[in-house]
Amino acid sequence: MSALTMSFGARGALSKPTVRRLLAVAVAVACIAVRLPKWHTESVDYQVFLQAWYHHIADNGGLRALDHPGFADYNVPYLYLLAGLTHLPVPALTGIKAVSVAFDLLQALFVFKLVALRFPGRTAWQPFAAALLAVLLPTVAVNSGWWAQADSIYTSFVVAGVYFVLRHRPWWACTMLGLAFAFKLQTVFVFPFLLVMAATRQVKWQSLLAVPAVYLALDVPALLVGADPVQLLTVYSRQTGTYQSLALNAPSLYHFVEKPGSTETADLVRSIGVVSAAAAVLALTALAVLSRTGRRTARRASTGASLTPDQVLLTALASAVTVPMLLPSMHDRYFYMVDVLSLVVAFQLPRRLWYVPVLAQAASMASYLPFLYYELPDHYRKYHWSANEWRLISGLMALAALAVLTATVREYRRGPAEPAPAAPALAPDRPPAEPALSS
Repeated sequence: MSALTMSFGARGALSKPTVRRLLAVAVAVACIAVRLPKWHTESVDYQVFLQAWYHHIADNGGLRALDHPGFADYNVPYLYLLAGLTHLPVPALTGIKAVSVAFDLLQALFVFKLVALRFPGRTAWQPFAAALLAVLLPTVAVNSGWWAQADSIYTSFVVAGVYFVLRHRPWWACTMLGLAFAFKLQTVFVFPFLLVMAATRQVKWQSLLAVPAVYLALDVPALLVGADPVQLLTVYSRQTGTYQSLALNAPSLYHFVEKPGSTETADLVRSIGVVSAAAAVLALTALAVLSRTGRRTARRASTGASLTPDQVLLTALASAVTVPMLLPSMHDRYFYMVDVLSLVVAFQLPRRLWYVPVLAQAASMASYLPFLYYELPDHYRKYHWSANEWRLISGLMALAALAVLTATVREYRRGPAEPAPAAPALAPDRPPAEPALSS
């Protein structure tokens, strides 16, 4: 009886606005605290790229330096942030890491919102637990607080896009994905998810126009200071040919491929990888459209919910993990979206997929280590995995991918008489109902 009373007491405390604010502050404090030990560490990426970009912008008039943005290989939205930092009285390293940490918190906010759809009501503890874990994930904390990378920027917008898909607000969803794409090319990993959402009418086809519209709108400030529009529009196409290795510390399937003995063989393997990724995208889309749920959706003209939350979230995660697993020349950080989305899916389907974020974290963090301990000018690597160790690391991510794909297929094959055990679909633009508290 006392345990039951304590349980109701804790749930009741969660409903109080003051307690909820204190929990939000606690998440923010934890986010900052775990990043402080490596806050002043300069990674190789910072030393070679970010620091140079910052000083180039500072020495050439701030935003006006973007009249020739070819000095950086990132798209201009991130350079706008650097330009803003040059006007603040903070060191470059501190400012760059602070920007990334701010988006870590935004990312955690939308993780909270997604999990709150699964566990509605002001007494649910799961959204707070998910937000806390989102800022404490090793790869997330290391990415911003140690590496000074900014993968949380585009991923926070991707997570927001998935949230707005579930809220049946397609224009907002596509706007968020447009923002993500404007910051980082790796957003294309979830474009198959967007295709499936459009094909099943979860997202209106016309709302897809928001993606290029947002991308182009964010080019306007650079155009106004004299940037070449062709250079702005081709920034991503120029990036695609930069690296020729089949895998660049990424836990992808290419660690199971024998190293090609000639350029022609390497090109063939790369082409097979690209075709395999395209085939996986088509298969995922066909699965959604031709499954029993998908066929009903294809015949319906209504804009109401047509997919379950389980199907939407699993499709997003399946897209994020399958594409980089199959594409060549992937980097260590390219499974960042998997790290975050797998956490959300673990809360969505805790009994079935609780272990997926564990596998993803183990593989991603192991992939980070060789570069994190890569030091200039001696090019010293404390961690240098052997071929067999890389196969083990990639095998962990492959197991996570297999579990996600299997769960996705099962969800799409559910018939009308076997509904998915997900939270009830929400009405458009209507917040979840709060359960009444018994006295």
